[in-house]
Amino acid sequence: MINKVKKAVFPAAGLGTRFLPATKASPKEMLPIVDKPLIQYAVEEAERCNIKEFVMITGKSKRAIEDHFDYAWELEENLKSKGKEAMLEEIRRLAQHQFAYIRQGAPLGLGHAILCARPFVKEEPFAVILSDDIIDPEDKLLEEMLHIYNKYEATVLALERVPKDEIHRYGIIAGTEIKKNIFEISDMVEKPKASAAPSDIAIIGRYILTPDIFDFLAKTPPGKGGEIQLTDALKALLKKKPVYGYLFEGKRYDAGDKFGYLKATVEFALRNNEVKDQFRDYLLSTLSSIMSNKEH
Repeated sequence: MINKVKKAVFPAAGLGTRFLPATKASPKEMLPIVDKPLIQYAVEEAERCNIKEFVMITGKSKRAIEDHFDYAWELEENLKSKGKEAMLEEIRRLAQHQFAYIRQGAPLGLGHAILCARPFVKEEPFAVILSDDIIDPEDKLLEEMLHIYNKYEATVLALERVPKDEIHRYGIIAGTEIKKNIFEISDMVEKPKASAAPSDIAIIGRYILTPDIFDFLAKTPPGKGGEIQLTDALKALLKKKPVYGYLFEGKRYDAGDKFGYLKATVEFALRNNEVKDQFRDYLLSTLSSIMSNKEH
């Protein structure tokens, strides 16, 4: 695949209040799923699509993210001296790409975070990846979105059908399916009530954006919660240019939610070669104990 998108933006300035007190001094994006932080799964997803330039939009107390993707000479020498070559290579690989860090001075929303990336992105198309949304590494969501972008050279949003009782948590689209799982979007509504939603198809945390989104974001007034909403800017863009969506049917974990985070941890542990057998036995034993106690 000839990839015209070479840069990815990772909004990572949120306060992570759902995970307090764990996130009081440590970034939510550094919460581990087994042995990797959330933000690393997101970077590796972009990496698999041959994207090698990354910009992190960070805030106060986010220095750990920068340190994580930097060289760590003392640690590397320790691993080298102990002959742990595989682990050493894993640590070094993270620092081999180009990372930029931009501070979002105030929590003004996702739209503002993306606008902060303008000096890095300039006039190129780019991906936006929200690390809260963990995509199964075996699924090809971002890769499929890039194929669609390369065909239409227009904004592409990741979509997913959601239960009726979760519609109020998402931006919801109206649109026409022009090919299997590819929609031309006609409207979008930010976090509507289920009764007022145009569909059950939600926008999830993957975007391929064209650089003209920056002009729309710059003109977007603060919306709900005093934040600049990306959805509002996309609605304005939609009046001028086509916007497409890819309906994802693979597995996504909402790791910004405690239950979703726990599900991701369990399922990723069950495929981790180092712990999967022991962990499976533990889960079966625990389930057996729970069922036995319920019977009594």
